Amino acid sequence: MCLLLVAVECFPDWPLVLLGNRDEFHTRASAVAAPWREAADVVGGRDLVAHGSWLAQRNDGRFAAVTNLRSGLPASAPRSRGALVRDFVVGADEAGEYAERIVAVRDQFGPFNLVLGEAGTAWLVEGASATCSRLARGVHVLSNGPGLSDWPKARRLRERFVEATRRGLADDKTLLGLLADRWQPADADLPDTGVGAELERLLAPVYITGTRYGTRASTLVLHHVEEAPYLRERSFGADGQVISDVAWRCSPEGEWVPAEEG
Repeated sequence: MCLLLVAVECFPDWPLVLLGNRDEFHTRASAVAAPWREAADVVGGRDLVAHGSWLAQRNDGRFAAVTNLRSGLPASAPRSRGALVRDFVVGADEAGEYAERIVAVRDQFGPFNLVLGEAGTAWLVEGASATCSRLARGVHVLSNGPGLSDWPKARRLRERFVEATRRGLADDKTLLGLLADRWQPADADLPDTGVGAELERLLAPVYITGTRYGTRASTLVLHHVEEAPYLRERSFGADGQVISDVAWRCSPEGEWVPAEEG
């Protein structure tokens, strides 16, 4: 992911809400969200190059999502950031233990922010500062800056989410609509991450539209106090063309099945 909202214990019946956009080159091979062949209890999109994931959800409430950190420097590392998501959702470590372990090996990956958790918990691992912490009750937004950097797009998504849910959790259409926001901040408000003014402008909106690079997927995850987890993901091609829209809900038997939108 390159923009991720995490709402922790903000709604009486919904202890966790995730909203995120994955921004990537359109030529990078990816698979839309579906149960994984090697782990049928997990659902999520897959990067078909490094075989990781940007966001994934297990049937017992275990989840993880990752963003990269932006700088003007070339980045390479022995392992893909997508492995951080994959290894947690298929693993058995408690969330806090996994977070601490990743801090110790953070240099094996490109710069990242990682959110992960189990039923009732959410943890943030900040690769840049080599720290991890449990997220408190509230609405948290991560982008491509260190930790909870208050970039214009992060602030915009947080404010619009709070307004949209002022009377309770909104429906899929409204929530995913927040991720389709193409509002352009003023140049004076943009961060300076070393990539140049033109690229800063391209990357500034919540939803990035581009022929070579842009938002590839918008994902919504909902945890209910009594019902199984729910995941919906809308995927896009170049210039914002919708290419798929899938929804998955976990059955009482623990199987991921196609679902009607929430």
